[in-house]
Amino acid sequence: MTGLEQVRRDAEVRWQARTDDSQPVIYIGTASCGRAAGALETLQAVKETLHELGKKARIIEVGCIGPCYLEPLMDVALPGMPRVSYANVTPAKAKKILTACLVEGDLLPRQAKGHFGDAEFTQQSGIQRFFDLPMLKPQIRIILKNCGLIDPEDFDSALSAGAYCGFERALTLGPEGVIHEIKEAGLRGRGGAGFPAYKKWEITRASTGAPKYVVCNADEGDPGAFMNRSLLEGDPHAVLEGILISGYAVGAREGIIYVRAEYPLAVERLRLAIQQIRTAGLLGENILGSGFSFDIRIQEGAGAFVCGEETALIASLEGQRGMPKPRPPFPANRGYKGKPTLINNTETLGTVPAILREGGAWFHQFGTPTNPGTKTFSLVGKVRHTGLIEIPLGMTIRQVVEEIGGGTPLPFKAIQTGGPLGGCLPAEMLDTPITYETMHELGSIMGSGGLIVMDESTCIVDMARFFVDFACSESCGNCTPCRNGTRILSDTLERITQGEGEPADLEILRRASETMTKTSLCGLGQAAANPVLNSLNFFADEYEDHIALKFCRPAVCTELFEYTILAERCTGCGLCRTVCEAGAIQGERKQLHKLDTTVCVKCKACVHACAQRAIVGVPLGTQTIANQRQEAAL
Repeated sequence: MTGLEQVRRDAEVRWQARTDDSQPVIYIGTASCGRAAGALETLQAVKETLHELGKKARIIEVGCIGPCYLEPLMDVALPGMPRVSYANVTPAKAKKILTACLVEGDLLPRQAKGHFGDAEFTQQSGIQRFFDLPMLKPQIRIILKNCGLIDPEDFDSALSAGAYCGFERALTLGPEGVIHEIKEAGLRGRGGAGFPAYKKWEITRASTGAPKYVVCNADEGDPGAFMNRSLLEGDPHAVLEGILISGYAVGAREGIIYVRAEYPLAVERLRLAIQQIRTAGLLGENILGSGFSFDIRIQEGAGAFVCGEETALIASLEGQRGMPKPRPPFPANRGYKGKPTLINNTETLGTVPAILREGGAWFHQFGTPTNPGTKTFSLVGKVRHTGLIEIPLGMTIRQVVEEIGGGTPLPFKAIQTGGPLGGCLPAEMLDTPITYETMHELGSIMGSGGLIVMDESTCIVDMARFFVDFACSESCGNCTPCRNGTRILSDTLERITQGEGEPADLEILRRASETMTKTSLCGLGQAAANPVLNSLNFFADEYEDHIALKFCRPAVCTELFEYTILAERCTGCGLCRTVCEAGAIQGERKQLHKLDTTVCVKCKACVHACAQRAIVGVPLGTQTIANQRQEAAL
């Protein structure tokens, strides 16, 4: 028996002893998404309810399991029974559920969202399996296998779920064997570019110079993206194991996790996990008698988006201002402190343990021949089922939006892929498979995995302005095309959304965008114009509305419209008057209501309240034309 096998067996014994069937177990999702929804208040209510009922139960805090729209999530496992999950659990709801489950033995099937047992339990209880929920059923969980299921702060829990089995096999394969396994898997970097992972590893291993380093790029900065954060919070040992395996493969002695300081919970759980594996003998000199010596440390970044670029990241690690540098030399040849450095993003490294555990051929069966495996995405925006998802590459956008996301309340309009440096793909592109190549062909990017869904209430011009403003504020200013180009784009889009746009602005946008794409130093400047170019190609009519008619059809750009109440639709229900805090709407019940545009603050409260969709935005001073256009759109 190897040293690691003994460590795992001891851990399994300890974990089983703490989670036996003698008392109930309550699981609470306390990752950042759960906490934002009130999970800590629910956790406190659970503790208070147990005290009031005089009951004992083991409470386990877990990470994000995926469906963030269901948070806070609470699972109850009664002795001898599988976990049963309950969604949107407020403190009051937690008390009701625990009283029913622990006192009356009633699992409340109508309130339960799902269970983690087998088909027989489904027949007995009338509760569906949790992973049969529409959002989860089409997914394939490899990277997120343990997220939401294990205690991320308990080393025994992670080992019992298979942690470090991949590292154990890596030690038997040898460095070349490990790199061959990654090559057979076809793993491509999940940070956005999709560069074959094994090639980076080969180059780093072959490079002369010592010591060598492995850097985990956990500087996730895309608005609306939380894949890396969720993995670090829910299963930090998956990432640490990936760093260990890659360090062994390339001949490194130190691993550095560059993580943004805005992720305090991820940093806290990483620090704890590193201490745990150091105590277990998985870090340090001559690990488990293998002759491999390695250590891992954390360095917190200040949140500069540009530090996601590997040369800027290295500069930050070295205490310099985070600014990209020309390549070559590449970090694999000369990186941190001038030494060979392997840089992979969090998801790439988090995928490695599964490949080593199950084999490269196993991983390659998922996805497509040129895009093997799975990819995690954060699915947000105007979609019913928001959250963290993991899908095989090659799945279509339609499947993601309609099957997994549950569709949009209003008609689907576009999806932004690749975060602020990606592009908006319209409804006619819904059947496009999600691969690195197809995203590039359509003028977008895969990016790290942010997906923002938009419906008819979204203004594409305003969305482009938002992303360009983000890129402008995050530009390091090192190269002129990006420094000046993002400002030109931002100022031009601002004029257009303020009703001051001119036809010549469209040519200004295109020329500035193309110059940035061709001449910027790093990926930020080269891709910052994607939202503009892409939206000009697919949504030119919206730009023309803003410039020629001075009209924002979705009623987002407040300087270009005023609200009016359509007489043929108003039923006089009074809901709009009730929610209008400005007092801009007057009218008797069942009579046509009137809206005073001089008082209206355009907060949209009345628009959301009106079930008849009688309140619409019209161009200032041209209501007749606008009403006709609005009617056609509806």
